[in-house]
Amino acid sequence: MLRRSNPVLWGVLLFVAWNLVLLFFLLGRPPGGGGAGEGALDAEQLSRDVVKVAEEVEQELEVQKQLLQQIQQQQQRLWGRGKGQGQDRGQAAAPPLSPTLPPPRDTVLPVLVIGCDRPTIRRCLDKLLQHRPSKELYPIVVSQDCGHEETARVIASYGDQVLHLRQPDLSEPRVPPEHRKFQGYYRISRHYRWALNQVFRSLRYSAAVVVEDDLEVAPDFFEYFRGLLPVLRADPTLWCASAWNDNGKEAMVDTQRPQALYRTDFFPGLGWMLLRATWEELEPGWPGAFWDDWMRSPSQRRDRSCVRPEVSRTITFGRKGVSNGQFFDQHLKFIKLNERFVPFSSLELSYLSKERYDVAWEARVYGA
Repeated sequence: MLRRSNPVLWGVLLFVAWNLVLLFFLLGRPPGGGGAGEGALDAEQLSRDVVKVAEEVEQELEVQKQLLQQIQQQQQRLWGRGKGQGQDRGQAAAPPLSPTLPPPRDTVLPVLVIGCDRPTIRRCLDKLLQHRPSKELYPIVVSQDCGHEETARVIASYGDQVLHLRQPDLSEPRVPPEHRKFQGYYRISRHYRWALNQVFRSLRYSAAVVVEDDLEVAPDFFEYFRGLLPVLRADPTLWCASAWNDNGKEAMVDTQRPQALYRTDFFPGLGWMLLRATWEELEPGWPGAFWDDWMRSPSQRRDRSCVRPEVSRTITFGRKGVSNGQFFDQHLKFIKLNERFVPFSSLELSYLSKERYDVAWEARVYGA
């Protein structure tokens, strides 16, 4: 039953009914008694009238729909306020919530999770959601290859907390005969290209952080990249920021200096940030396989550096993968994950500019 407090809904229904009557009238109108030329003009005029009426109906329905939604929202607030007053008349009702505007597009920093056939992606997603300070500022986009249904169900279980994309091309990639045993690396490279195109070209983000499904992140993972985003945008001699220290075993890092950052000519990967402009530069020459080695070549780096931390903001738990656990037991599992939160967005990071950094680095090395 329609409520009396919904006059707009009645108005919408009456408006639609009136326009339908008018439309039937126009369609059923007999042609005029003039000649063939006059009949053609009448038919053309009728077509224009029908199109005009349809456009007006569509525009008015959209306006009325928006008004109706606003009225219903206001009614829900008033109903909730009245209910609260009825339950406890001694307590003042909370004011209606003001609508929240989405953050500016250039401040949104998505995290792209590259997944395939590991249900253990849950560990990765759990940690990302645990440490994520804002769903609006840090949307999580999970791109899944392989068509693995168990993994797909795990991702789907997070509902609207993540955006689940599926790489559509599950065909066997063409590989040279001598690379047949490396077919997995060709799939990964193809998936990366597709996923990064989704983030930068379809979703139109200006920057993104890329992680794989076997990474666990530190408590200040999001703050780390938030602080480095303006640094990366302002310095053309930088082309990425990474959460990973490739020499980050506990015995080899200073855990008392978790705020320390460095420039490096080596592409670390394993949780890294890039800008859309960088992807537009890289995408045309993206390799068929071994994309990370390709990134480390001088022709891609072009004398640019990445930023990396003293203490890693990611660790890998993925012993299973295309590399068959290569180096995991000997090296990767010993990387130290940072445990102390560092407010990077509040720190002075201009020392990372090439001019200041090179001078300070040379003085430190030669003064040791």
